[in-house]
Amino acid sequence: MGPGGNRGWLLRLVIAFSFAQGAVSMARPAVSYRALALGADERAVGVIAGVYALLPLFAAVPLGRRTDHGRCAPLLPAGVVLISGGCALSGLVDSLWAMAIWSGVMGLGHLSFVIGAQSLVARQSAPHEQDRNFGHFTIGASLGQLVGPIAAGALIGGHDMAGSSALALVMAGAGAAVAFTSLWRIEDRRTPKSATPQGDDRVPVWGILRARGVPAGILISLSVLSATDVLTAYLPVVGEHRDIAPSVIGLLLSLRAAATIACRLVLTPLLKLGRTLLLTLSCLLAALLCAGIALPLPVWALALILAALGFCLGVGQPLSMTTVVQAAPETARSTALALRLTGNRLGQVAAPATAGLIAGVAGVAAPFVMLGGLLLLSTGVALRSPTRGAGENGTPKPDRPPSPRPTARGRGRNTT
Repeated sequence: MGPGGNRGWLLRLVIAFSFAQGAVSMARPAVSYRALALGADERAVGVIAGVYALLPLFAAVPLGRRTDHGRCAPLLPAGVVLISGGCALSGLVDSLWAMAIWSGVMGLGHLSFVIGAQSLVARQSAPHEQDRNFGHFTIGASLGQLVGPIAAGALIGGHDMAGSSALALVMAGAGAAVAFTSLWRIEDRRTPKSATPQGDDRVPVWGILRARGVPAGILISLSVLSATDVLTAYLPVVGEHRDIAPSVIGLLLSLRAAATIACRLVLTPLLKLGRTLLLTLSCLLAALLCAGIALPLPVWALALILAALGFCLGVGQPLSMTTVVQAAPETARSTALALRLTGNRLGQVAAPATAGLIAGVAGVAAPFVMLGGLLLLSTGVALRSPTRGAGENGTPKPDRPPSPRPTARGRGRNTT
């Protein structure tokens, strides 16, 4: 099975990612509730949540380097072990510092799994299949983000908040372990790898970031993920100010996630518009829709906006993956994907903090205007994003045939 072959591996990867992401999406609110039950204040909860995003930043580039010049599959079970252990042990410890450590372990596991999985999709997909396969791959994340919070909400509550949140964390760890069942023979050992560079022949991080298209993919991904995170955190606050019941807010957030899944299911026909045009339109519409949330709208209008916003946000993540993969040097594609994930994690830390400052000064709806501005910036960047190695509609460019002879450093090899 080489690039463009049987896609059974992709289905198994989506299933595994659904369980891994579902466990993380279930555990993160459970960690906050358990920390509060153990006596944490809002600042301590923020620190624990921040460790999840910050600790893996130091491992992202080394993991990407290792994957560029080795196999992708080992990172998947390693990530599942760390996610499962981090979730379960967060529910078993009784101190806040220990919860922060295990939250960081959970974040490291998620990062490991995602780097391995994205690198696997890039390596085992033909260039003209990458947009479609990345779109299908991210359905797993959307399913996990849809089911995880619902499962956490079903388990957490009552008078024993510490006990119910601990149970949710242990169950999340067990759910993550189910991902093991889909990871058998997921990587073809015959799939070409990047050439192993010697000494100083490795592409430096700055060289990757200077490749035209990589910064664009990172910024688009960061903007889309920041919008999703801030929406999840601040829509309940908006609902509180507008007297919208929490159950309705939960349904609105689920509607957003369902629309994202729907977008990724129909991504292949949408790609007929061309990747650059599709990214530009989706970012522009998402910017306008985010700003629209700040308006005092009735619930039915808010539901329509969130459904349309979820659909638009579903485009950015998979297409930014393809943009980064095809723009990066062939021997540094996993490292480029790791840098993209590093940008995502930085956005997860900076965007909510910035939104909190803006909300404190200008009101609870103001963060959505900020998100609109960030997505509008991404619109301009998307207009300039190149499509290396593939035509605008995802098909291979006829005037760029692969090099028939690899050099001693591996140039010309098919690494996807």
